Amino acid sequence: MRSTLAFGRLEQFHPKPGLGVGHVVRSPDAAKPFFEKRTGSAGTAPADLSFGPFHLIPTQFLLLEGDKPVSIGSRALELLIALLERRGELVSKQDLMARVWPNVFVEPANLTVHMSALRRALRDGRDGNRFIVNIPGRGYCFVASVDVSGHEN
Repeated sequence: MRSTLAFGRLEQFHPKPGLGVGHVVRSPDAAKPFFEKRTGSAGTAPADLSFGPFHLIPTQFLLLEGDKPVSIGSRALELLIALLERRGELVSKQDLMARVWPNVFVEPANLTVHMSALRRALRDGRDGNRFIVNIPGRGYCFVASVDVSGHEN
């Protein structure tokens, strides 16, 4: 008796015929992949970049320290790539958020959380390492010297 009652309750959630079942709402970008690895601004493969003890291989979405992969989330890595593409320039918080969370509204605190994770992974501000500078209320700037290697993997 109890299972019949429970089934009856579940039945109320079953949609009636003709109520738009199977109708899917799609965004205008539905044909695009949800996650997309970025390439250089002109569609060319970006160069490998080295700074401090780190080596970034953007085509592989990989950050190495020496020869060991750095454990870092994809959002933090996307922030790093965005800052390195415009190294030496102030990148606004709005630009960073649009890059990392395209077409999605997120609270500014998300940027702060992922930037903190990035800086922690780089040990920014420790042992004389300074890679990223925050300009309060405006954005971030990658300030360390960067070596660019043009070889492709």
